[in-house]
Amino acid sequence: MTNFHGVTATFSVAGQLTVADMQRAADAGFKVVIKNRLENEEADQPGEATLAAAAAQAGLAYHSLPFGGAPPPAVVAETATILEQASGPILAYCRSGRRSILAWALAEALMGGATPDEILALAQAAGYDLRGAREALESLAPRG
Repeated sequence: MTNFHGVTATFSVAGQLTVADMQRAADAGFKVVIKNRLENEEADQPGEATLAAAAAQAGLAYHSLPFGGAPPPAVVAETATILEQASGPILAYCRSGRRSILAWALAEALMGGATPDEILALAQAAGYDLRGAREALESLAPRG
């Protein structure tokens, strides 16, 4: 069973999800799942089609925004759009949750929803050290 790490009241991250995790996420109140993991990173990870079908069966909206390394600008922009338009809490996943929380952090900075310091504190409270992303967060934060 995959652990869900709450970042805010409406956003959480997780490592690789399973088919059973989709129903568990829906039961926990999530409305949206974002996949940030590349397909076939590991031989035993469930395929995207299988997970998308499980998400749909559980009543979850499913978005595929896979990337390796730092999130590209298009992923950050799309994450921001999903954050703004989601009908309820979001669960994003990758191998460990780190890519997902980084995409969230950059999108949050881009939207101006929180300051870089607030974003770093939220990530730290969820168990992720994003201090190395401070410069990127500051460059995306709106100028006052």
